[in-house]
Amino acid sequence: MLPTVARVLDLDVMRRGLPDVVAGADHLERPVRWVHVSELPDVAGVLQGGELVLTTGIALPEQREGLARYVHELADVGAAGLVVEFGRRYFDSLPRALVNAAEQRGLPLIALRRELRFVAVTEAVHALVVNAQLEQLRTSEAVHQVFNELAVEGAEPAEVVRQVAQLAGAPVVLENLAHQVLAHESAGRPEAELLEGWEARSRGVRPPGRTGHDPRSGWLVTAVGARGQDWGRLVLIGGPGALPEGTAHPHAMMLERGAATLALNRLVVRDRESLERQTHRTLLSGILTHALTVSEVALRAQALGVPLEGRRLVGVVLRQRRGAVPAALEAQARLRDFTELAATAIRGCRLSALVGALDDEGVGMLIALGSQQDEHAALEAFAAALRKLVADGARDAAAPPPEPVVAVGSSVGSVRDARRTLLEATQVADAALHDAPGGRAAAYYRLPDVRLRGLLHLLRDDERLQTYVERELGPLLAYDAEHGGQLVRMLRIYLEQGRNKSAAADAAHLSRPSFYDRLHKVERILGVDLDQVESCLSLHVALLALDAVRR
Repeated sequence: MLPTVARVLDLDVMRRGLPDVVAGADHLERPVRWVHVSELPDVAGVLQGGELVLTTGIALPEQREGLARYVHELADVGAAGLVVEFGRRYFDSLPRALVNAAEQRGLPLIALRRELRFVAVTEAVHALVVNAQLEQLRTSEAVHQVFNELAVEGAEPAEVVRQVAQLAGAPVVLENLAHQVLAHESAGRPEAELLEGWEARSRGVRPPGRTGHDPRSGWLVTAVGARGQDWGRLVLIGGPGALPEGTAHPHAMMLERGAATLALNRLVVRDRESLERQTHRTLLSGILTHALTVSEVALRAQALGVPLEGRRLVGVVLRQRRGAVPAALEAQARLRDFTELAATAIRGCRLSALVGALDDEGVGMLIALGSQQDEHAALEAFAAALRKLVADGARDAAAPPPEPVVAVGSSVGSVRDARRTLLEATQVADAALHDAPGGRAAAYYRLPDVRLRGLLHLLRDDERLQTYVERELGPLLAYDAEHGGQLVRMLRIYLEQGRNKSAAADAAHLSRPSFYDRLHKVERILGVDLDQVESCLSLHVALLALDAVRR
């Protein structure tokens, strides 16, 4: 950073001249870019701004108007200050016109009460300036190196934001154009203090230019985007107060470099999920894994524009029934598109929700309902909107995608219970995904809807259920495996047809004698009587449990 007028006055070589600030004492933080020695009354014409002018005043005008004009010209060109040495023209005091004009324009005016060798002053100050410039070059090189590595590695936005905050030693926030927080790093500051009321505070900060400093709030803000399309702002939170006149913010270059890295990475990974969806996914994951506290969840969701406090929260999990297994990249793209469809449906229904991918196959949502919103109506409207979007997007497809499964958990009244409703929705989704074809056609599933299949799916990892399956069906499964038979399938068809042998034979595409023969073989292998209701009920439960265990 360039030395200031105050720093120059503190140099040993300047102290020897007994410097006395006679005007502009409130502007000593102006940066000094160079030192210029001149006795010319029109020296302003050769200055570029930021110079500290040294003079004996021997050629300054006599008249008050001339002295005032001299000061005004220096101020207009952006001079850092004026130093006048006593002993040639002035001895005890400077002209009142000179002092008044400097005070009026805020130009530091310093009187040297003892003679100095000006060349010693210029050498000392220029050494500071050159060192500062070298330090700036080193800093710039280090910053470019850091962000080049982040760009090459395809770092996540949160990592870029964290790096900017670490380099600046101050909190940094990445927001979208709706002033919703996408990523942040508090740099040791309380998170609640940083994010509380973020949208309202952010909307009030509109510094001019693409990168600008707001002295009232102390925020340094730069736009984030590329190719003429901005999609967010990167904000560095500093203390309030104006910068010294003619001084660029010391972190402006670094913040712009961080914004450029964010914009570049978005272009490179634009085929992946959007930054907003990533942020929602991170928050949902934090709820499910206990990685975030209740207060952190509420605060971050509020900053995202999804208030959770004082709302009824409903966990929803969406899955698509499996067709042919797609390639990995195709599956990722399909899940990304499905997630965006869910977010679009939420917006279309004017609902407030966190929406993000839960795993490789499903989308999770936490819907926040107001006290006047009807839960059933809201869920039905969302399910209908989602199915319409899926259908509209499949019009040109060779084969329409399977209809999505919408699973809903029990509503809860606090953020503390959000995990419970999400977990319940996940369990319902898993059970409903494997429900028998031709099942219910309602808008969405809840725990009572999946009934016995849902219960068995919840118990699928229980060793007792697995033991039950083996006890009931083990010999038949072993026989099919050894002989390549389909007796398990024959048993399933018989039970699904309500123990109607004629209907079951038709469903199996077999003659009645052939089908009856297979049933007799099942009875012999398992040692059961298929005419007994309890035996058939036990076997049917075992078949449903087998489906749950296998999946």
